Amino acid sequence: MQTKTYAGIGEEFSKLETSKIVLIPVPYDGTSTWQKGADKGPEAFLNASENMELYDIETETEVYRQGVYLADPVTENSSPEAMVDAVHKETKKYIKKNKFVTIFGGEHSISIGTIRAFNEMYPSLTVLQLDAHADLRKEYEGSTCNHACAVYEASQTTNLIQVGIRSMDVIETTVMDKDKTYFAHEMALDDTWMDSAVDQMTENVFITIDLDAFDPSIMPSTGTPEPGGLLWYETLEFLKQVFAEKNVVGFDIVELCPNKIDKSSDFLAAKLYYKMLSYKFENDDVEADYDNAYENVKQKNNSAKYNEDDEY
Repeated sequence: MQTKTYAGIGEEFSKLETSKIVLIPVPYDGTSTWQKGADKGPEAFLNASENMELYDIETETEVYRQGVYLADPVTENSSPEAMVDAVHKETKKYIKKNKFVTIFGGEHSISIGTIRAFNEMYPSLTVLQLDAHADLRKEYEGSTCNHACAVYEASQTTNLIQVGIRSMDVIETTVMDKDKTYFAHEMALDDTWMDSAVDQMTENVFITIDLDAFDPSIMPSTGTPEPGGLLWYETLEFLKQVFAEKNVVGFDIVELCPNKIDKSSDFLAAKLYYKMLSYKFENDDVEADYDNAYENVKQKNNSAKYNEDDEY
């Protein structure tokens, strides 16, 4: 069982029963083809999160008070297909518990399982992909569950919108919907791309973020960094708009490939995750929510002594 908590938050904020949010780590790096190490990403992300300030200045919130349950990691690695099945099963389990489910990889092939689960649970799903790479190959190196195939299934079964793309194989042009693809070189010259992308989304949106979507000047620790990527504030501006105008049902973040010299990438990933939660729950009444959570905890622990002046 998991013993630590997300960001070192208190146990009262990390119980499954009272948490609105679930975080599933998937330390998997079975199909990456260049730099290895994405399986170390969840641990680096969690370590950085423990050293992060938990008051979000922009939204004036402390979103961890909504409750964040850190699930046991998905450690299946016998085959890419088995890993995808395990991620799909675990993700769907927590969606059925009416939680806001988030996943941190691991390399991008884990998203095949996460997207499949959300697509089965939410009608007319849009998958918003922020990525340097198209990831649209039907099969790669003998498997349909390769990182190069991360959103092929989504392209066939969901409303896929791709943002930040700047590297792909010619075969992927036969699958890609260019009307719903925002190439990095075009985004650099187009002030309207954010509104255009949001306009093409359905109401329910799942977000998958490959950290190589960011420019390597601010996110060097990825397996396949590509020049010409997104910067911090434009990314937040876009994500904030998506959360404000659409029903974001969950998200995953993948491809953190930590290194011992540079820790800034770990903290960017930690901050990005927390920012996305802050945008999702910005307008929720945390005091009322936590009062209810406190009452639930008291009812389940009748034998325990509670100090009514304690802050929860």
